Amino acid sequence: MSRQRTAVLISGRGSNMRSLVAAAKAEDFPAEVALVLSNVADAAGLDFARSEGIATKVVDHKAFDSRETFERAVQAVLEAHGIELVCLAGFMRLLSPWFVESWRDRMLNVHPALLPSYRGLHTHERALADGVKIHGATVHFVVPEMDAGPIIAQAAVAVRGDDTPQTLGARVLEQEHVIYPRALALVASGAARVAGGRVVVAGEPAPGAALVSPGAGLAH
Repeated sequence: MSRQRTAVLISGRGSNMRSLVAAAKAEDFPAEVALVLSNVADAAGLDFARSEGIATKVVDHKAFDSRETFERAVQAVLEAHGIELVCLAGFMRLLSPWFVESWRDRMLNVHPALLPSYRGLHTHERALADGVKIHGATVHFVVPEMDAGPIIAQAAVAVRGDDTPQTLGARVLEQEHVIYPRALALVASGAARVAGGRVVVAGEPAPGAALVSPGAGLAH
């Protein structure tokens, strides 16, 4: 089986990157993590990737005089490694429309909320402030508008009365680790594709419906 060469972009410890690497160890997983790239030289996730025998590369954004020159350097690295899919996993850089369009329908991101609710930062604090009862995580394709791309997978988490942003965030992160590998598998296998601005998953009765992680629903 030909596996899609995938790069994971990180800025820190890369916990979602680790879940992708673990999933890709399965022989039947349709993607391989061929590169871990960071804009931070001492990102902890780089050491983990090296320990797994994965190629790593640092492209320090502070060494460039503009976003464009930084992104063109990143693009050159991705091309040099024959990358076919990109997964953002805590990559703390806003990406330009040029870079995003270069990877349209081939770049994924995980967001700690049930999009389209709570785009942007501080999602857990905002959800608690609003008193919502259900929170969660979303994997989506990246488009120029922040957190607005077609949804590939989602998982719901119940909000508890005694939750803090930290406790809620920890449970959401657990679900991110579940749905990100599943979403990557759908995309890499060709089972998920974008049609009419929505994701269509082969075998689903409702085209464009988001995949909800089985068993990842209400926590007790």
